[in-house]
Amino acid sequence: MDTTTPAIPAEIANHVLWHFGRGGYQPGSFTQKLLELIGAADLDNKAKLAQIFPEYVHCVLAMEYDPDGVQQLLAAAQPRCYRCKDTDAGPWVTRGGDILCEPCAAPQPLTDGGAQ
Repeated sequence: MDTTTPAIPAEIANHVLWHFGRGGYQPGSFTQKLLELIGAADLDNKAKLAQIFPEYVHCVLAMEYDPDGVQQLLAAAQPRCYRCKDTDAGPWVTRGGDILCEPCAAPQPLTDGGAQ
């Protein structure tokens, strides 16, 4: 069994928080059924589901067994700029898997290092 902790994307954290009635926002019908399935599964079947949906299973397990799980998911649910680490500087821009605030996503001027 893989023991690495997957990174928790904000979207998945919000889906799981909604599923447990702790905030977040409603996912689509497939994801709602997936969360119901993960919640109903025993630990052996959760491990099997984790092979395909590691982030969702990790978040459900955190909500079910970790006393700090709600706080972890609430923190992950807020978009955070990977460059400046700000949570309030939206709107947000996604580049690949990275979330940037609009100021950090703006083209940066080329500098010559202060030479004149």
